[in-house]
Amino acid sequence: MKSVTVSIDVPQTPEQVYDFLDVMAHHERFTNHYLTDWHYSGPGRGIGSCATVTAALGGAKADVAIEVVEADPPRRIVERNVSAAGRRLAHGTYAIEPLRTGGSHVSFTYAWAHTPLADRLLTLVVRATIRRANRTAMRRLATELARHAPAAGSDVGT
Repeated sequence: MKSVTVSIDVPQTPEQVYDFLDVMAHHERFTNHYLTDWHYSGPGRGIGSCATVTAALGGAKADVAIEVVEADPPRRIVERNVSAAGRRLAHGTYAIEPLRTGGSHVSFTYAWAHTPLADRLLTLVVRATIRRANRTAMRRLATELARHAPAAGSDVGT
C-alpha cells in the first residue's frame, strides 16, 4: 500500500517540536481520538520507548504495539507499529523541518511494510481513514505544542 503523509506548520522551533514528540506519553494527548488504552514500557523517551494502544478506526479495533526505532534529533523520529497478530507492520515517521519564517514544518508519514489481505482489498478506504485520523492528530499536535512550548516571543505564561 502507498504511504500516507499529513503535515502542519507550527510556530515552535524544530528543537521544541522534537523535545515534545520524543516523549512517548505526549503522543496520547494528540492521538487519543483514535488510539486509546495507552500502556507504556521502556524508557520514557528516545529509542526503545514503547506503548501498547487500542486503535479504533472505521468501526474496527486492534491492539497496536508502538516502538521508537530511530531518532535523529531534532529532525526525525521513526516508530515501528505492529498489529493484527503481527500480520500488519508499519512505520510512522515524524519529520521536522525549520521554516524560513521561523517555526517548523512537521510531517507524519505512515508506511505499511506488511498488511493483511483485508487491508489490501480495502486500500482506498484504509488509506482515507488513516489520512483523516492523522490530519486530526496533526491539528491536535499543534494545540498541544502551543500548551507545552509556546512560540518564541509569545506572551503565554507571562
